[in-house]
Amino acid sequence: MPVDYRRPRGRTIAVAISRIQATDPGRRRGVLLTNPGGPGVPGLPLALLAPSMPELAARYDFIGMDPRFVGRSAPLHCDWPTDTFTRSAGPDLRTFRTGVDLMRDLARGCRNLDPDLLPFASTRNTARDLDAVRRALGERRISYLGVSYGTYLGAVYLQEFGSHADRFVLDSAADPTVYGPGLFTRNGPAIAAALRNWAGWAAGHGDYHLGTTTAQVLATVDRINQVAGRRPLRIGPYAVDGRLVPYLLFAGLFDDSDAAYAALSDTVRTLDAARHGRAVTPSPALDQFLAGVLTGTGAATDRAGTPVLCADRAVSRLPATYFRDIQDHRASEPLFGPMTRNITPCAFWPTDPVEPATTIDNDTPAMVVSATGDPATPYAGQLVMHRALSGSRQVTLRGAFRHGAYLGAGNACVDDAVTEYLLGGPLPATDLICER
Repeated sequence: MPVDYRRPRGRTIAVAISRIQATDPGRRRGVLLTNPGGPGVPGLPLALLAPSMPELAARYDFIGMDPRFVGRSAPLHCDWPTDTFTRSAGPDLRTFRTGVDLMRDLARGCRNLDPDLLPFASTRNTARDLDAVRRALGERRISYLGVSYGTYLGAVYLQEFGSHADRFVLDSAADPTVYGPGLFTRNGPAIAAALRNWAGWAAGHGDYHLGTTTAQVLATVDRINQVAGRRPLRIGPYAVDGRLVPYLLFAGLFDDSDAAYAALSDTVRTLDAARHGRAVTPSPALDQFLAGVLTGTGAATDRAGTPVLCADRAVSRLPATYFRDIQDHRASEPLFGPMTRNITPCAFWPTDPVEPATTIDNDTPAMVVSATGDPATPYAGQLVMHRALSGSRQVTLRGAFRHGAYLGAGNACVDDAVTEYLLGGPLPATDLICER
């Protein structure tokens, strides 16, 4: 693939794809390209979804792809001591400044990367790569299943190459008007609503001893955050401060299943014990999470994805603008606003975007799949995507507080609607509401 599509005869990179061919060649519809989100998440393994989706596997070649500069596609590796830049600004200017220093150091850890590559890590170039894959496969049109960030990638493809789109499904759509380094800036209320839903569940499970009402459980969380803002909580070998507690909560809210809520409840119980000064040992899952965030030993998808965010949309390079925004929303978004509106490494990035952010505004048919309580890509932003794709229909899972509504939620109404569309059925005549 050309690094810079404006110079197709210039420097190139290799992009890795995987393929599992349709099991019923006589009924083959075409190829189904997939993206798991991120950005920064390798997509090669997604072809292995085929055996778990036999109806679709009969009709499609499943195609996985590591996006440019991710996984096996000319990867860019930032030198970071953490897996993610997501942190809260904490309670005051002092803790905010500590975060600014971290973001500056993280950006410095990416300056070892080739400056001739960094500006071309954008989603628009990845969409161009998708179309190059289409041509290489000899297909006139492609179908596509993208989740989370993959919805933005799919929307950019529809904007640039809509005439080559067959069936496009965008599950948990990102708001295309804010996507970039500030992708979470509007998430505070949605995360708080998801936390409240979990708190109601935890209140009904008294064995966690977090409170017997939703309000009591939320008060426990607030006390944990307040104490962590004054002194780090000792969790085994780890020190968890007030800049990390909101992210730890957020990471536990992507799934509203009993198993996921039980895991988050166990984490909060551990934090609460540490708040009281008791010696605690993290569970294996919490240990793995904290090791990734505090020592950088995990999947490091944010390290791979940050170049994409910084190449997609320019942001302010003045730390004071972020602190003012946090302060303006601290009363209305006390727990999560300082995290969702915080400064990122892109404020100190060594290169600038070479293209403006893509404006999504087209009538190519597509299906937008949503959960009303999604904390990661809030429903309000999913409606923005639906309106920007004026030819789309929306399938909404009402009453679900989760990220990912197709297949993972186990809702037959959603699953049947999406599968029927991918198999060649028409879009619903109107938007469809499914109940949790």
